[in-house]
This record gives sequence, structure tokens and C-alpha cells, in this order.
Amino acid sequence: MRYAVLGTGIAGRTLAARLASLGHDVVIGTRDPEATAGRAEYAEWQALQPQVRLAAFAEAARDADTLVNATGGQVSIAALTEAGAARLDGKVLIDVANPLDFARGFPPSLDPVGTDSLGELIQRTFPGLRVVKTLNTMNCRIMVDPGRVAGEHHVFLSGEDADAKKAVRELLRSFGWRERSILDLGGIETARGVEMMLPVWLRLMGALGHTDFNFHIQGA
Repeated sequence: MRYAVLGTGIAGRTLAARLASLGHDVVIGTRDPEATAGRAEYAEWQALQPQVRLAAFAEAARDADTLVNATGGQVSIAALTEAGAARLDGKVLIDVANPLDFARGFPPSLDPVGTDSLGELIQRTFPGLRVVKTLNTMNCRIMVDPGRVAGEHHVFLSGEDADAKKAVRELLRSFGWRERSILDLGGIETARGVEMMLPVWLRLMGALGHTDFNFHIQGA
């Protein structure tokens, strides 16, 4: 499978490395490849992941079967616009981003929030995409290695396209998620709820002093 991971921050790099380790063809996308390649943090990571190619958003998206949005939530629409709407139609987009707004410092607020979500905004803006919101409620190391957290814990799916969610579910299982730990919440509007979990997650991080935790839904 050919993946384009959009975003070269820690989440994008972690996801790209895991996908490559599973044998997928992975390109990591950025606005300015030359500037990104010149950053020491990225260069050190790239040296350990020579099989992952760096490209501009448009080039990364062009040949990919599946896209992963790991950009900052406030710039996700701009990044996908640079990728080019014609290149996106029909493709699955796994949206792991959160619309964190740091305009007033830390902790950030969410924008949009409540009556909208980043997942919905992406789907409206690019109706040809098959958007699946998932993995946004945890640290990126847990996204690709759920065994970091002991016991039962859960990952959520939101999206309109049943086949796209089936494909993403299969990818999650390849990351190590158990079938019973993957909860399909319904349509893309349910992304509102999982994005609103981020303020809770941030405060838990502060209280616990680390990020190796996740949400567990206990039923009857």
C-alpha cells in the first residue's frame, strides 16, 4: 500500500516509520522539503528511515492510495489545499489531527469546537475524500504501539464511508489494536466528541506527568 503522511512533526514521523516498518511504500509530505530536510531533528530521523521519501504536499499526495493528516489542525485545510483537490478525490484520508488553537497560550483551546469539528471541516472542504477520524485521542507512540498501555483501552472511528472505515480498521489491527478495542462511533459528525476529549487529555498529561495513557470505555 502507498501512504502519504502529511506532516513532519513527531506524530507524522512516528506514523511514517511504523507504516514503513510494515512494508508499506511511504512518502512524508511537507510544505517546504528543503527547509524540512535542513532541520536537525528531521535529518536525524530521516537517517534512521532512509526508505521514507520526503516530498512537497502535492507530490506526496499524487501517487498515494491513502493519506494520513498529521499536520497541525490549524493548518490542515491549507496543507490539503496545497496537496490539490484533484489528487484527493476517491482517496481515504486518515485524520489524526486536532484543531488546537494556541493563540492564548497553553493549554490550547479548540477551533472549531462544539457544533463542528476538524474532521467535518475537512470532509466538507474536500467532498471527494473519504475521511476517517481516528487515533487523535492519544500520544503518537500509543497510536502505533497500543501495548505501551497495559490492559484494555480504546481507539475510535468516525466517518461516512463504510469501506474506508473497514480499511482503517485493518490498518489499526496491523498496528496491534485488538478488534474489540476499536469502537466505531458512526458518521463524521462524531468527530466533534473525540476532538473535545483533547482538553481532558491535556490535563491528564499534566496530572500524570507523562503521555503513556489512554481512554478505556467500561461497559456493563
